[in-house]
Amino acid sequence: MRRLFSSFARGWPGVGLLLLRIVAASALIHQAIISFQHEAFSKSILLTILTLSCAGALLAGVWTPFASVLALLLEARLAFVERGDPWTCILLGTLSASLALLGPGAWSIDARLFGWKRIDIHDRED
Repeated sequence: MRRLFSSFARGWPGVGLLLLRIVAASALIHQAIISFQHEAFSKSILLTILTLSCAGALLAGVWTPFASVLALLLEARLAFVERGDPWTCILLGTLSASLALLGPGAWSIDARLFGWKRIDIHDRED
C-alpha cells in the first residue's frame, strides 16, 4: 500500500478525504438498500452485497484503492446496463475513482497499517 501513496494526507486535506470516503460510502449503502428493496433474489443480489462490502471498506478506510476500483466498476456497470438516470452512478463512479487516485488519508485504517512508522531507538548505557 505504501508503494501506491507516498504519504497519507493529514490536516485539512485528510479531513477532505475522510468526508469524500463518508459521502461515497453512504451513497453506496443507500443505493444497495434501495436495490435490496426493489430487486428479486437473483444474481444481482451478489452485486448488491459486493457494493455493501465496498461501502464498508471505504467507510473504514481499509484497502481503499482496491475497494474504490471495485466500486467504480460496479457503478460503471449500473450506469451502462440499468435503465433510468445514470447520473448517480456517474457521480459515485467519479468519487470512487478520486479515492482510488488520492488515497484514504491519514484518518483511515490503511494509514495505521501501511503508513510510515516512527521507531525510537535508545542507547543502553552500561
